[in-house]
Amino acid sequence: MMSDNAAQKGHGARPLSGAGVPGRFSRVATALNASRSRFAVAELVLLSAILVFCGYSFLSGAPHLLSYGLLATGLCGFALLGRMSIDDARFERIAEESVTRTREEIETLADRMWELHESEERFRGLIDALGDLVVHRDRDGRIVYANSVFADLFGRQPRELLGRTLSELGVDVGVVPDAAFADGEYLSSTDVAVHTSEGVRWFSWIELSVRDESTGTVSHRTIARDITARKRAETAMISARERAEFASQAKSRFLATVSHEIRTPMNGIMGMAKLLADTDLTPEQRTYVGAVSTSANALLALIEDLLDFSKIEAGRFELEPQAMSPRELVENVVELMAARAFAKGIGLGCHIAPEVPALIEADPGRLRQVMLNLVGNAVKFTEDGGVLVRVSASRDDEAPALRFSIADSGPGLSRADIGRIFREFEQADGTSTRRHGGAGLGLAISKRIVDAMGGRIIVDSEVGRGSDFIFEMPLAQLQSPDTDRYFALRGRSVLIVSENAVEAEAMALTIRSHGGSASVARSAADAERSMAEPRAAFEAVLIDAAIETPDGATLTKLRGASRGPFQSVILIAPTDRGRLFQFRNAGYPSFLARPVRGATMMRVLTDGTLELSQSPIVHRLGLKRQHGRRPILRGLRILIAEDNEINALLARSVLEKMGHTVQHVPDGRSAVDAVKSARPGDRPDLVLMDLHMPVMDGLDAIALIRKHEEEKGLPALPIMVLSADSQESTRHKVLAHGATGFVTKPLDPQALLEAVQHQVAA
Repeated sequence: MMSDNAAQKGHGARPLSGAGVPGRFSRVATALNASRSRFAVAELVLLSAILVFCGYSFLSGAPHLLSYGLLATGLCGFALLGRMSIDDARFERIAEESVTRTREEIETLADRMWELHESEERFRGLIDALGDLVVHRDRDGRIVYANSVFADLFGRQPRELLGRTLSELGVDVGVVPDAAFADGEYLSSTDVAVHTSEGVRWFSWIELSVRDESTGTVSHRTIARDITARKRAETAMISARERAEFASQAKSRFLATVSHEIRTPMNGIMGMAKLLADTDLTPEQRTYVGAVSTSANALLALIEDLLDFSKIEAGRFELEPQAMSPRELVENVVELMAARAFAKGIGLGCHIAPEVPALIEADPGRLRQVMLNLVGNAVKFTEDGGVLVRVSASRDDEAPALRFSIADSGPGLSRADIGRIFREFEQADGTSTRRHGGAGLGLAISKRIVDAMGGRIIVDSEVGRGSDFIFEMPLAQLQSPDTDRYFALRGRSVLIVSENAVEAEAMALTIRSHGGSASVARSAADAERSMAEPRAAFEAVLIDAAIETPDGATLTKLRGASRGPFQSVILIAPTDRGRLFQFRNAGYPSFLARPVRGATMMRVLTDGTLELSQSPIVHRLGLKRQHGRRPILRGLRILIAEDNEINALLARSVLEKMGHTVQHVPDGRSAVDAVKSARPGDRPDLVLMDLHMPVMDGLDAIALIRKHEEEKGLPALPIMVLSADSQESTRHKVLAHGATGFVTKPLDPQALLEAVQHQVAA
């Protein structure tokens, strides 16, 4: 029967069968029935004998009681014998049924055991097909089971690995101590290297250590997946990254070296062009010299951008926050860009809200760079109208921050252009017929700087409606604003007469933010009509020099149209500095230089006048003070340590023109020797030390000079470092090494003279 069932179920040969068990049960039942049959025959013979004796006693005349007793006994025996026959039939039937049920149960159990065996075989085949290693170990780390994949890894059969440890197979995986899985189990994961005949292969080794609390047995069950390809890819990636980092560092070093080497001749070109411009030149020659200076400045700006970009790419970009004045920085940038704006005939205005703090913690060099890029781009792309720069602080219900806005009336940008102008080497107009050049790095660098500050930069623009570049710089905290500033011009009414709407609007915003009222007139005729209005009562009138005549006719007309006296202020551009005394004679006691600084305008409007000799703007206009100035020092002995002959010639020419005596040495060692060998009365009054020189650099030379002064008890010489590296970290470094000043290359003759004057007179 089992064979038939197996054939029907398609199992084939089985390692376990229950076919013999029911047969044994049948033989036991047959033997039992045979015994019972023999017992029944014996009982029948006995009963027959009793009946015979009963008949004999009756025939022989025995007592009837005995005959009846024997008869009754025989009849009872026959009855019992019949009953036993019936029980034997039932017993046989029950035995057969029990044997049948047992046979079926055993067959079912055998089938289930065979199915379980086949399921286990299929499961093991599936695990092997997946290619993962499966290993079970006991408490001591000896293998109690290993699949064929694990065995094939070592060229063995699974049974050959039983009882061995992983260390014997060269796999560096220990046994987790029992204390590690006090809660009953512990899961660990690591990457394991296995040395095989094909080389090193890596596996992600995940092991579950389990302890059975009832029996105390411990097992370590592991499944490991081959990650050799991933490891090789990671190794290749690390190698590629290291090569890329090395290449990036090499590129950065190359750019730094090249930029320094380019700066050196550029310093000579720019400096000599400025010296040449101070000589007697024909108009044509002056035009050529101006073109040389313009080209040199453009090339220098490109070098700066490339150097900054290489630092950012190399990850060496770091902010250097310090206390700074945002008002001073922004107004300086606007003044620097004013010459370009005025040359194009566009306006450039600046408004800084009164709530902007006087000092903040920020990197002034990087903030200035962002402002120069944004304001410079706005001026470059604007042909009509102007550029308005505004700075404001966040509200009380917002996080502390400063908001810088640079709005222009240029061509505007499309949405597609806005999305790509902050990428490296991208420009709004990328066609070959574009009007404006550039490398396309300014905005990309600006965005990186703003991101490093924790801020954001956004653009609000439409084609044909100009652009507004806005960036926000978060602050740790905002100082409480000086509320008196909000009401400094309360009750005062000011008329601004200017053809440039942008600059006039910037001045009007400043006046209104300080409590005053401001009106703008675009021409002298508009100003007269405003003065003649019934309710007009202007206490001050600001008139652009472009509208005024040398004899002050515009001011005369306005005074005639006004119902009362007013303060008159002339607005002059840097090109109008030669007419300033004419305007004074024409009735203007006060002046403001364009672009107008808010603080200067407030001082003029509140104090009533700004004398020529007292104004800090006089230096910005290139005018000489009449009195109250520090006397210019002449006849100084100055030592210049500079390895570049052109730069040395530039500095020497500038200083000798001012009456100083200059000694030049080509390296730091020569500078140290010159200071040490100088007699007490012939020591230099000042040393100009280049930072990078052969034989000995500037820092080592400064250290030796300071050491010599300490040993001899001599006073410290003023030493100014000359360097093209304008980073704040470089400035702090040289000052920490004993320098007393820092001058940035390319050398500006006027800046050099001022630095020398300040160092010696300090």
